[in-house]
Amino acid sequence: MAGRQPRRTRIGDAVVVLGVAGGLALVGVSGCGRSGAATGGGGGGTAAGEVAVAVREAADALVDAGSSKARTSMEMATGGTRVTIRGEGVYDYRKRIGRLKVLLPQDPSGAPVRRPVTELLAPGALFMKDRGAGVPADKWVRVDTGTLADGNLVTGGVTDPFTAAELLRGARTATYVGRTELAGAAVRHYRGTADLHEAADAASEANRKPLGAAATGFATPEVPFDVYLDDQGRIRKVRHRFSFVNEEHSDPVAVASTTLLYDFGAPVDVHLPKPGDIYAGRIAEERIEGVGRSASRE
Repeated sequence: MAGRQPRRTRIGDAVVVLGVAGGLALVGVSGCGRSGAATGGGGGGTAAGEVAVAVREAADALVDAGSSKARTSMEMATGGTRVTIRGEGVYDYRKRIGRLKVLLPQDPSGAPVRRPVTELLAPGALFMKDRGAGVPADKWVRVDTGTLADGNLVTGGVTDPFTAAELLRGARTATYVGRTELAGAAVRHYRGTADLHEAADAASEANRKPLGAAATGFATPEVPFDVYLDDQGRIRKVRHRFSFVNEEHSDPVAVASTTLLYDFGAPVDVHLPKPGDIYAGRIAEERIEGVGRSASRE
């Protein structure tokens, strides 16, 4: 997309729904048959075409696995301020639902770290509990992810594990770096760049709209990545680097999102909130100095 001008969006307030204002507004390839390339690459001679296939089909391998546990980390940096948000939970790749406990960063003022925010991930929706900012403790906040300029890649302070995998369906370039070991598992390391437009075109129906929104919402639709696949082609670790323009900062905000997947086949028991349990009032404005603001209404 040569010549594309950075688009100013409200992403700069994202992660606001969390009440983090971590600089991020609202804060915030379909299954083709496996070719066997995902288990190739024992040496450095893996063909470029096979490398691309292995990366693009990583999401299919997760569906085959059924479920897993996940750890997430999101680092945001702008204007000399850096914050990190961490999460941990489980995800069902067939039902496209998951649950994560997200730990918010300490306020720069030295205020105590807040209790974890519970997030439920579902097709087209993000639910959050214990997010503060005037929301009753027994209520959930619901966000329509199809309305987010970042496609919910950064809004909740985590990247939905399956959306992170489907982003790789847009891999334009992918290079085999080599074999290594990650948490006791033998993995193959690939590095490349994915295009959000192409990822949206190739994604499952639930992720086409969010990834399409991100393609126009970020400063650039090109997303550099590093991914580590095991011998079943499953993602063990993936790191994406996003960039967006914040209304309050002239320079793009850099976001690095890392997802670790393990314990495949783990049980996932997630029940989405009932309508009466969802908060419908105004969410108070909060701020982390130097990063962004968080004003949102549900």
